[in-house]
Amino acid sequence: MHILSIVIQSWLLFSMAFFSVSKLTGAKHQVDLFNSIKLPQGFRVITGIIQLIGSIGLIIGYWYPGIAAWTGVGICIMMLLACLSHIKVKHSFGTMFPAVLNLAIAIAVALLFADELAHPFG
Repeated sequence: MHILSIVIQSWLLFSMAFFSVSKLTGAKHQVDLFNSIKLPQGFRVITGIIQLIGSIGLIIGYWYPGIAAWTGVGICIMMLLACLSHIKVKHSFGTMFPAVLNLAIAIAVALLFADELAHPFG
């Protein structure tokens, strides 16, 4: 189970890092996405920063599983809000799929380390 948890945590880490960089660098796809959701571009930058912080939390979580659990919870909230934003503007499931997939993986991370939530640093 330990290897599986590392794989799942790493998948979420790389996904958050990738999307963070694409948001913070102003990738056309991200700019267009936030325009279609009708959110100001400042939210794209804020979201990118939050995803970057989540990536750092997942890295720390390799040594402190409680931090990985709390980071998973935070990413769950962010991805749930992303899914709701996509639904609000009636995006296709294909457009919403990355948020749904990351929500599922973040739930898995939070559940894998749920017993560590009470003691994030040890």
